[in-house]
Amino acid sequence: MPADARDRGPLHKVITGAARLAADGFASLRGKRIGLLTNHTGRVGDALLIDLMARASGVTLAAILTPEHGLTGTAEAGAKVSSGVDAATGIKVHSLYGSSYKPTPEMLAGLDVLVFDMQDIGTRFYTYISTMGLAMQAAAAAGLPFVVLDRPNPLGGNYVSGYVLEKAHASFVGRFEIPIAHGLTVGELARMIKGERLLPGLDGLAVDVVTMEGWRRDMRWPETGLPWVPTSPNIPTFDTALAYAGTGLFEATIASEGRGTDRPFLLLGHPAIDPAAIVRQVVQAPLPGVRIGAARANPRIIPRVATNPRFNGREIAAVRLDIIDAGKYRPVETGMHLLVAFSDALRAAGLGGLITDTKAFDRLAGSSRLRTALEHGARAESIIRSWQNEVARFADRRTRYLAY
Repeated sequence: MPADARDRGPLHKVITGAARLAADGFASLRGKRIGLLTNHTGRVGDALLIDLMARASGVTLAAILTPEHGLTGTAEAGAKVSSGVDAATGIKVHSLYGSSYKPTPEMLAGLDVLVFDMQDIGTRFYTYISTMGLAMQAAAAAGLPFVVLDRPNPLGGNYVSGYVLEKAHASFVGRFEIPIAHGLTVGELARMIKGERLLPGLDGLAVDVVTMEGWRRDMRWPETGLPWVPTSPNIPTFDTALAYAGTGLFEATIASEGRGTDRPFLLLGHPAIDPAAIVRQVVQAPLPGVRIGAARANPRIIPRVATNPRFNGREIAAVRLDIIDAGKYRPVETGMHLLVAFSDALRAAGLGGLITDTKAFDRLAGSSRLRTALEHGARAESIIRSWQNEVARFADRRTRYLAY
């Protein structure tokens, strides 16, 4: 049985904001020219929201805007995406991961409203929420209302963990002063971005959130009853999305994060490590919901998924993560223990530090404190303790923006 199907208990069918809007015949958008910021995850059942909106009576889908990975979600991470035309509808598609990350005035010309609908994965350094924030700024500058069709946070609404982003490390992979795992839906986050002035220029923006029905904060993805649609080439499963909040930090290290294998972010490796020693070190910690074991990895080029994987063509020592209880798994904390164990292993092998691209690592972490702690041999428990106060303050700030 796949991990996605385990430990669900009774299934709760969540009705997304997009499904609610479609069921209402797009009544709130009638008579308007719509710009839709979406991708392949913007679905209602088996149908794309693009197709439903294009066929709807009384509304005009005038423009499609799309983020990193493109409209079909098949472009590799970091690959520039060209603008074009949607073959099914003939509507212009504007890329927000090409020459511009923010909608330009030309893209928004003639529109009455900008609508956002795509599935996020609940991790600060996944770029869909940065695209949303920049689109909010563009909508505000153009005098357009911004409508968010809400979807579940796959990590749930109660799990909040990791360093709160420091402004000095803001970038497209971390735009807002929120923790690594923020526990917000995209609709709640949009409200908080405006209400807490996490971006400038939004004071006059009208933000409307079409909320979900049936979603609770204690739900992780399997409990929603919704099918998982791979959000990008290297997030093929919910388990991958869940692990990414912790193991995604390995992207900015000298170790393999599993790209080029069939288990991205669930298989971590390096030729010099002793995986059995790493497993012995990590399993001493209370890390519920996961089984961690020694393994081998064989990174290979996978077209449009991993065109330059680390250690391409080499069999390397690795550790494998199998999530056995998604409800109990704590991805950020698990990631810290793995980072410390890998750092120890590489130092023991005489290779120095785990991190070579310090700027990229600090941007993902949201702070230089994690890198400094690893360089000084700090233990995972002390790293995890170091963010508790800032996470508590964030949790208090976010309360007024919660919709569920």
